[in-house]
Amino acid sequence: MSNGFFAHWKQDLPASIVVLLVAIPLCLGIALASGAPLLAGLIAGVVGGILVGLASGSQLGVSGPAAGLAAIVLSGITDLGGYEIFLCAVVLAGVIQVALGFLRAGVIAYYFPNAVITGMLSGIGLIIILKQIPHAVGYDKDPMGEQAFLQPDQHNTLSELLYMLDGINYGAVIVTLVCLGLMVLWERPGVKGHKVLGLVPGPLLAVLAGIGLAAWFTGIPDLAIGAGHYVDLPDVNGMDDLPRLSPAGFLKPAVWLV
Repeated sequence: MSNGFFAHWKQDLPASIVVLLVAIPLCLGIALASGAPLLAGLIAGVVGGILVGLASGSQLGVSGPAAGLAAIVLSGITDLGGYEIFLCAVVLAGVIQVALGFLRAGVIAYYFPNAVITGMLSGIGLIIILKQIPHAVGYDKDPMGEQAFLQPDQHNTLSELLYMLDGINYGAVIVTLVCLGLMVLWERPGVKGHKVLGLVPGPLLAVLAGIGLAAWFTGIPDLAIGAGHYVDLPDVNGMDDLPRLSPAGFLKPAVWLV
């Protein structure tokens, strides 16, 4: 057992609990921002955490839903007309990646300039930040996860920053500031190097603080956060409730392009 799967179980067990508590809200949040079913985010986290971990020969690895791809996934789902059809594009992308791996074609990555990758990720980051600012102050006229510049509420991403001033929820503002403050504080050397505080991840503490504040504010009318601001987890009664791939999508040229 000393050289097997449980060789480092004393370190792996507490680490896995922390990763679980951080990954669940992260997977839900990325699924929400991507326009995908919330359950799909949890499934992606399980696949990344278990299947990829078993298939990989590395002792360390980071896998699962990526926030940097949220805008790309949302665009793909919108262009293809549904998540079920988008799954066909995901399967094709996986097959292509496996084939390129067997062909030892990883050298292709060297032909992509770093500026292109950095610019794309920076643009995605700016979109996510600008889209989340109204939600951070409790203004939810634009649906959560909607990433287009021209919005369904007849505003755009920039004008929304002005209209949100008329619909500020002070409870949401307090939750946002407290959570951001905790995450920034937890990155300070004095906290990260602390024997006790350093064991608690900043994102996990922010999630717990947000839940506690939201529950406390329910008894304060001026700070209460409405039910429409909460993440609504789906009820799963069986396999039939899970997202399913639509085989007809493989016949659509747009799927192959995405």
